[in-house]
Amino acid sequence: MIFEGLAEKLQNTLGKLKGKGKLSESDVKAAMREVKLALLEADVNFKVVKNFVKNVRERAVGNEVMESLTPGQQVIKIVNEELTKLMGETESKINFSSSPPTIIMMCGLQGAGKTTHTGKIGSMLKNKGKRPLLVACDIYRPAAIKQLQVVGEKVEVPVFAMGDKQDPVNIAKASIEHAKKHGNDVVILDTAGRLHIDEDLMTELQNIKSEVQPNEILLVVDAMTGQDAVNVAENFNEKLDVSGVVLTKLDGDARGGAALSIRAVTEKPIKFVGMGEKLDQLEVFHPDRMASRILGMGDVLSLIEKAQENFDAKKAMDLEKKLRTQQFTFDDFLDQLEQMKNMGPLDQILEMIPGVGSKQLKNLSVDDKELVKIEAIIKSMTKKERQDPSIINGSRRKRIAEGSGTKIQDVNKLLKQFKETRKMMKKFSGMEKSMKKRGGFKLPF
Repeated sequence: MIFEGLAEKLQNTLGKLKGKGKLSESDVKAAMREVKLALLEADVNFKVVKNFVKNVRERAVGNEVMESLTPGQQVIKIVNEELTKLMGETESKINFSSSPPTIIMMCGLQGAGKTTHTGKIGSMLKNKGKRPLLVACDIYRPAAIKQLQVVGEKVEVPVFAMGDKQDPVNIAKASIEHAKKHGNDVVILDTAGRLHIDEDLMTELQNIKSEVQPNEILLVVDAMTGQDAVNVAENFNEKLDVSGVVLTKLDGDARGGAALSIRAVTEKPIKFVGMGEKLDQLEVFHPDRMASRILGMGDVLSLIEKAQENFDAKKAMDLEKKLRTQQFTFDDFLDQLEQMKNMGPLDQILEMIPGVGSKQLKNLSVDDKELVKIEAIIKSMTKKERQDPSIINGSRRKRIAEGSGTKIQDVNKLLKQFKETRKMMKKFSGMEKSMKKRGGFKLPF
């Protein structure tokens, strides 16, 4: 889970306030002390923590809480609002030029994921109807140009390269002319990084900036480096005046120090977050949604957006019809499994559901390998068996288990679950018919 440690501590601390009919100033102080410790342990910048706790405490001991009928809920609401404010309040969009091409300059240290995220942003923009061009301006790192070309090929976005003997400033200027000639409305410059910030790196980046006047300068930083990421962001911002931040590896960041500090320290928004290694695992950063997820309130809007992106509307209607008439087969199940896998790792999907906090996820074994196992079992069935599972006898079960590399118990478990699902859908269908006769409500599926 994202920010697992911090989320659990904040949810536990604030959960203690929920049941109280009245809150005293000492209750609030005790809770704020725990919140402060949780944030410091999550590697959040000390000054940021100090200001955050001060703002929450001032509001929490004011009239809006003390005179409220649900003071505990009011404190949680205040923490949610202050967390949102800390991370930037609203989504920060790309500043597109009124006269194309829009120039986006990517910068950052080596190893943060700059080249990969150049491709990810290119892919995201392509899917939104833009015609991006990726530009290989890193002439120093071995195979950097080749890596960008491989990434470009995977996401089907063209790459402009002039080899490693040309000056990066000339490559950037030439790529813009190329984009104008070939109808590319966005140019994304993948610039060189270093293992640490040095004068040569900054001079080169400043030269590129002054020559091509980018509409966006996006700094790529590794979320898992915590306070180091904040220091890097501060340095780059000082020299380049970046317009936004791309936080990578947020899916593996159990602490959250970088995400909660960068906006406050640099006063520059987090625009995108990398949520995995796959080239489609990039999300627009929504501070309000992230705050809700940290506090276990879910993120319904992101869940809906993911479902809309990955689920086929026509298939969903066909599936609804099949579920109503008990014609749902293992082929349909496999199809749904594929669409669900496209939404991302299960634990990330579950934490978007309101009420599923860090505590529930901790007790729940969320294993994507289970989905792989189920898929293998279904794919080891014959077409006839998928259509009519009732024909699967002992010898067939043994063959399916051997073919999928699983145990007979796994096959039995899946068949039982499938049978129960069908039975349940039959009950729902019967209930709906009964309610219709009485002029009652219709079930929402």
